Amino acid sequence: MLAEIKGLNEECGIFGIWGHEEAATLTYYGLHSLQHRGQEGAGIVVGGNGTLQFHKGLGLVTEVFSRGELEKLTGMAAIGHVRYSTAGGGGYANVQPLLFRSQGGSLALAHNGNLVNADELRFRLEQQGSIFQTTSDTEVLAHLIKRSGEPILKERIKEALTHLRGAFAFLILTETEMYIALDPHGFRPLSLGRLGEAYVVASETCAFDVIGATYEREVEPGELIMINKQGIRSERFAPRVSRSICSMEYIYFARPDSNVDGINIHTARKNLGKQLAFEAPVEADVVTGVPDSSISVAIGYAEATGIPYELGLIKNRYVGRTFIQPSQALREQGVKMKLSPVRGVVAGKRVVMVDDSIVRGTTSKRIVRMLREAGATEVHVRISSPPITHPCFYGIDTSTKAELIAANHTIEEIRQLIEADSLAFLSQEGLLQAIGRSNDSKNCGQCLACFTGQYPTKIGGEHVGACVQTSWSEY
Repeated sequence: MLAEIKGLNEECGIFGIWGHEEAATLTYYGLHSLQHRGQEGAGIVVGGNGTLQFHKGLGLVTEVFSRGELEKLTGMAAIGHVRYSTAGGGGYANVQPLLFRSQGGSLALAHNGNLVNADELRFRLEQQGSIFQTTSDTEVLAHLIKRSGEPILKERIKEALTHLRGAFAFLILTETEMYIALDPHGFRPLSLGRLGEAYVVASETCAFDVIGATYEREVEPGELIMINKQGIRSERFAPRVSRSICSMEYIYFARPDSNVDGINIHTARKNLGKQLAFEAPVEADVVTGVPDSSISVAIGYAEATGIPYELGLIKNRYVGRTFIQPSQALREQGVKMKLSPVRGVVAGKRVVMVDDSIVRGTTSKRIVRMLREAGATEVHVRISSPPITHPCFYGIDTSTKAELIAANHTIEEIRQLIEADSLAFLSQEGLLQAIGRSNDSKNCGQCLACFTGQYPTKIGGEHVGACVQTSWSEY
């Protein structure tokens, strides 16, 4: 959980499998393991037997597939999707995979990420006669594929992908083939695995573990993988550029039991905590983490400082996704429904509260107050990321600078606003050192745009280059 319970949300998780008679069921389990990446909607498209069948709906995976829908989805290939809306908003129509039928055959799309030039492409396509059925930027790719003049589908897909800018991990399923594509910068994680003779692909490796699949390798940035009855082939649709995998995957989004680009998330977060302890030590009696993503960080901080780690905050796992909040008083109650301080742990103690980020600051303030109400004598806040000072355009729902507290206040001002006794953020250098990605580039192959304002792609433009400094006037 983030310092802001509703502060940052990643767009989605994708899962695909080719060559297994239980494709739909395995996709269901894969999506269930990726549920943390999106709770708004879920869907599965199954193929491989000459036709594409699908079911999707709003809600959690277990809610969408609760009435025997899986038994009706027969085939040896499937792609699935769990969604949290950023680009295009919510609603049933935008729940993925998106399925398109035409005289030339059917095609299903599942997408993780966000296209920074989607509006521009959409305008051009509509000028040329395209009619869109959704407000999702994912649909842009389907129209580009359809309008391509290349003679075969593989080449149409490759041409269409070259028009896209931003973050995208795509799964494409037809009646006879599956395609896997990752954007040239590799903003989002995407892994390839095997389950017997079947091929599996997922946003995170934790999805492999739940179905007993074996990890093989990462999908390379700019790579297009094709799988059919003849086997698997790999080609490039874009030249290699410096990788810019999202730093928030390591800080918050990915599950602790996943490996992202060869690095275990739990280990990375423990290292973040140890580095944070080195940079911002404090005299205290107990260390606690805000569940769930900050637990690993808090353990690392405690190990490095020698201060005991305790469960000072408990997450209520039975709070529904939607909470009716008809008044300000009940909205204030929302945090208490999701988090509870353990009075016996924090009462009379100097507490180090470790969290992964501060977005707007409102929830951090409420958690600090809860700890004080439970008897904490001091509350020292430690954040395992640098201050978020710029919006993300690659699939995280922070779209304006005005909503980011660190973009408009100093660290001391933030400390006062959240009512903490002290506050410290991890440095950018400490972040890169702790995660430990081996890369010759100055950013270690990670996107740091939300901390620095240096975007790997030009926002809203056609040019893609190494970290492009973008001024606010351009937005």
